[in-house]
Amino acid sequence: MNASPLTALAITCTLKPSPAASSSDLLAAQILGALAEHGVVGETVRAVDHTIAPGVEADMGAGDDWPMLRRRVLDADILVLVTPTWLGQHSSVAQRVLERLDAELGATDARGRPTLFDKVALAGIVGNEDGAHHIAAILFQALDDVGFTIPAQGSVYWNGEAMHTTDYKDLAQTPEKVAEAIATSARNAAHLARALREREYPAG
Repeated sequence: MNASPLTALAITCTLKPSPAASSSDLLAAQILGALAEHGVVGETVRAVDHTIAPGVEADMGAGDDWPMLRRRVLDADILVLVTPTWLGQHSSVAQRVLERLDAELGATDARGRPTLFDKVALAGIVGNEDGAHHIAAILFQALDDVGFTIPAQGSVYWNGEAMHTTDYKDLAQTPEKVAEAIATSARNAAHLARALREREYPAG
Protein backbone atom coordinates (compact mmCIF):
# COMPACT_ATOMS: atom_id res chain seq x y z
CA MET A 1 0.00 0.00 0.00
CA ASN A 2 1.24 3.52 -0.83
CA ALA A 3 2.07 5.17 2.51
CA SER A 4 3.00 8.57 1.07
CA PRO A 5 0.63 11.46 1.83
CA LEU A 6 -2.10 12.38 -0.61
CA THR A 7 -1.29 15.41 -2.75
CA ALA A 8 -3.41 18.15 -4.32
CA LEU A 9 -2.71 20.63 -7.10
CA ALA A 10 -4.85 23.76 -7.26
CA ILE A 11 -4.93 25.45 -10.66
CA THR A 12 -6.39 28.92 -10.38
CA CYS A 13 -7.77 30.48 -13.53
CA THR A 14 -7.88 34.17 -12.66
CA LEU A 15 -7.20 36.56 -15.52
CA LYS A 16 -4.76 38.49 -13.31
CA PRO A 17 -1.04 37.63 -13.52
CA SER A 18 0.95 37.43 -10.28
CA PRO A 19 1.46 39.22 -7.99
CA ALA A 20 -1.99 40.83 -8.30
CA ALA A 21 -4.40 39.84 -5.53
CA SER A 22 -6.86 37.18 -6.66
CA SER A 23 -10.12 35.92 -5.20
CA SER A 24 -9.56 32.65 -7.06
CA ASP A 25 -6.19 32.22 -5.37
CA LEU A 26 -7.74 32.97 -1.97
CA LEU A 27 -10.44 30.35 -2.41
CA ALA A 28 -7.88 27.83 -3.65
CA ALA A 29 -5.72 28.48 -0.59
CA GLN A 30 -8.71 27.96 1.68
CA ILE A 31 -9.60 24.67 0.00
CA LEU A 32 -6.00 23.46 0.22
CA GLY A 33 -5.95 24.47 3.89
CA ALA A 34 -9.04 22.37 4.51
CA LEU A 35 -7.49 19.44 2.62
CA ALA A 36 -4.37 19.74 4.77
CA GLU A 37 -6.53 19.00 7.81
CA HIS A 38 -7.05 15.56 6.24
CA GLY A 39 -3.39 14.89 5.56
CA VAL A 40 -3.30 16.20 1.98
CA VAL A 41 -0.22 18.16 0.88
CA GLY A 42 -1.12 20.88 -1.62
CA GLU A 43 0.32 23.53 -3.91
CA THR A 44 -1.13 26.23 -6.15
CA VAL A 45 -0.40 27.19 -9.76
CA ARG A 46 -1.80 30.37 -11.32
CA ALA A 47 -2.40 29.28 -14.90
CA VAL A 48 -2.15 32.75 -16.42
CA ASP A 49 1.47 32.99 -15.22
CA HIS A 50 2.36 30.25 -17.72
CA THR A 51 2.20 29.98 -21.48
CA ILE A 52 -0.53 27.44 -22.18
CA ALA A 53 -0.72 27.13 -25.93
CA PRO A 54 -4.13 26.68 -27.60
CA GLY A 55 -4.83 23.12 -28.68
CA VAL A 56 -5.94 19.71 -27.48
CA GLU A 57 -2.63 17.85 -27.49
CA ALA A 58 -0.48 17.02 -24.47
CA ASP A 59 2.40 19.00 -25.97
CA MET A 60 1.89 21.79 -28.48
CA GLY A 61 5.60 22.30 -29.11
CA ALA A 62 8.17 25.00 -28.45
CA GLY A 63 7.22 27.56 -25.82
CA ASP A 64 4.32 25.52 -24.44
CA ASP A 65 4.32 25.25 -20.63
CA TRP A 66 1.46 22.77 -20.48
CA PRO A 67 3.68 19.63 -20.50
CA MET A 68 5.21 20.78 -17.20
CA LEU A 69 1.79 21.59 -15.73
CA ARG A 70 0.40 18.31 -17.05
CA ARG A 71 3.11 16.43 -15.19
CA ARG A 72 2.03 18.12 -11.98
CA VAL A 73 -1.60 17.20 -12.64
CA LEU A 74 -0.64 13.57 -13.22
CA ASP A 75 1.47 13.50 -10.05
CA ALA A 76 -1.35 14.81 -7.83
CA ASP A 77 -4.16 12.77 -6.30
CA ILE A 78 -6.58 15.70 -6.25
CA LEU A 79 -7.06 18.55 -8.73
CA VAL A 80 -8.67 21.73 -7.45
CA LEU A 81 -9.78 23.86 -10.41
CA VAL A 82 -10.81 27.39 -9.42
CA THR A 83 -12.23 30.00 -11.78
CA PRO A 84 -13.70 33.47 -11.57
CA THR A 85 -17.04 34.22 -13.21
CA TRP A 86 -17.11 36.51 -16.24
CA LEU A 87 -20.36 37.21 -18.10
CA GLY A 88 -21.87 34.25 -16.28
CA GLN A 89 -19.20 31.87 -17.60
CA HIS A 90 -15.94 30.32 -16.43
CA SER A 91 -12.85 32.26 -17.45
CA SER A 92 -11.10 31.86 -20.80
CA VAL A 93 -8.07 30.62 -18.85
CA ALA A 94 -10.17 27.83 -17.31
CA GLN A 95 -11.42 26.89 -20.76
CA ARG A 96 -7.84 26.67 -22.00
CA VAL A 97 -6.97 24.30 -19.14
CA LEU A 98 -10.00 22.12 -19.93
CA GLU A 99 -9.06 22.03 -23.62
CA ARG A 100 -5.54 20.86 -22.81
CA LEU A 101 -6.90 18.19 -20.46
CA ASP A 102 -8.86 16.88 -23.46
CA ALA A 103 -5.64 15.17 -24.58
CA GLU A 104 -6.04 12.73 -21.69
CA LEU A 105 -9.07 11.17 -23.39
CA GLY A 106 -6.71 9.09 -25.53
CA ALA A 107 -3.85 8.67 -23.05
CA THR A 108 -3.28 5.57 -20.94
CA ASP A 109 -0.85 4.50 -18.24
CA ALA A 110 1.50 1.50 -18.32
CA ARG A 111 -1.39 -0.80 -17.44
CA GLY A 112 -3.62 0.51 -20.21
CA ARG A 113 -5.89 2.58 -17.96
CA PRO A 114 -6.80 6.23 -18.67
CA THR A 115 -4.17 8.51 -17.13
CA LEU A 116 -6.59 10.36 -14.85
CA PHE A 117 -8.38 7.36 -13.37
CA ASP A 118 -8.17 7.23 -9.54
CA LYS A 119 -7.80 11.01 -9.39
CA VAL A 120 -10.32 13.31 -7.73
CA ALA A 121 -11.40 16.81 -8.81
CA LEU A 122 -12.94 19.72 -6.91
CA ALA A 123 -14.27 22.95 -8.40
CA GLY A 124 -14.19 26.46 -6.95
CA ILE A 125 -16.07 29.42 -8.43
CA VAL A 126 -16.05 33.06 -7.35
CA GLY A 127 -17.72 36.14 -8.80
CA ASN A 128 -20.00 39.08 -8.10
CA GLU A 129 -22.62 37.79 -10.55
CA ASP A 130 -24.69 34.66 -11.08
CA GLY A 131 -23.40 31.61 -12.89
CA ALA A 132 -21.79 29.36 -10.28
CA HIS A 133 -24.05 26.32 -10.73
CA HIS A 134 -23.78 26.58 -14.51
CA ILE A 135 -19.98 26.79 -14.31
CA ALA A 136 -19.73 23.88 -11.86
CA ALA A 137 -21.79 21.77 -14.26
CA ILE A 138 -19.45 22.59 -17.15
CA LEU A 139 -16.29 21.95 -15.14
CA PHE A 140 -17.54 18.69 -13.67
CA GLN A 141 -18.76 17.32 -17.00
CA ALA A 142 -15.40 18.05 -18.62
CA LEU A 143 -13.37 16.73 -15.69
CA ASP A 144 -15.47 13.57 -15.49
CA ASP A 145 -15.09 13.01 -19.24
CA VAL A 146 -11.30 12.95 -19.01
CA GLY A 147 -11.29 10.54 -16.06
CA PHE A 148 -11.53 12.46 -12.78
CA THR A 149 -13.93 11.29 -10.09
CA ILE A 150 -16.11 13.95 -8.45
CA PRO A 151 -16.83 13.66 -4.71
CA ALA A 152 -20.22 14.38 -3.17
CA GLN A 153 -20.77 18.15 -2.87
CA GLY A 154 -17.47 18.73 -4.61
CA SER A 155 -17.93 22.38 -5.56
CA VAL A 156 -17.42 25.54 -3.53
CA TYR A 157 -18.73 28.87 -4.73
CA TRP A 158 -19.33 32.44 -3.69
CA ASN A 159 -21.54 34.87 -5.56
CA GLY A 160 -21.45 38.50 -4.53
CA GLU A 161 -24.44 40.75 -4.96
CA ALA A 162 -25.24 41.24 -8.64
CA MET A 163 -24.21 44.56 -10.18
CA HIS A 164 -21.87 45.35 -7.25
CA THR A 165 -18.09 45.42 -7.16
CA THR A 166 -17.20 43.59 -3.93
CA ASP A 167 -14.85 40.67 -4.57
CA TYR A 168 -14.45 37.54 -2.47
CA LYS A 169 -10.96 38.65 -1.44
CA ASP A 170 -12.43 41.90 -0.07
CA LEU A 171 -14.72 40.24 2.46
CA ALA A 172 -13.93 40.80 6.13
CA GLN A 173 -14.43 37.08 6.80
CA THR A 174 -15.39 33.92 4.97
CA PRO A 175 -19.19 33.50 4.89
CA GLU A 176 -20.39 30.65 7.08
CA LYS A 177 -21.97 28.70 4.23
CA VAL A 178 -18.81 29.00 2.11
CA ALA A 179 -16.68 27.78 5.03
CA GLU A 180 -19.03 24.83 5.47
CA ALA A 181 -18.82 24.01 1.76
CA ILE A 182 -15.01 24.18 1.85
CA ALA A 183 -14.88 21.80 4.82
CA THR A 184 -17.34 19.34 3.27
CA SER A 185 -15.73 19.27 -0.16
CA ALA A 186 -12.25 18.82 1.31
CA ARG A 187 -13.36 16.04 3.65
CA ASN A 188 -15.14 14.16 0.89
CA ALA A 189 -12.31 14.66 -1.62
CA ALA A 190 -9.68 13.35 0.78
CA HIS A 191 -11.87 10.36 1.66
CA LEU A 192 -12.51 9.55 -2.00
CA ALA A 193 -8.86 9.96 -3.02
CA ARG A 194 -7.76 7.68 -0.20
CA ALA A 195 -10.37 5.08 -1.16
CA LEU A 196 -9.27 5.16 -4.82
CA ARG A 197 -5.63 4.82 -3.83
CA GLU A 198 -6.47 1.72 -1.80
CA ARG A 199 -8.77 0.24 -4.43
CA GLU A 200 -8.15 1.44 -7.99
CA TYR A 201 -10.57 1.34 -10.87
CA PRO A 202 -10.14 -1.90 -12.87
CA ALA A 203 -8.07 -1.89 -16.03
CA GLY A 204 -10.86 -3.32 -18.15
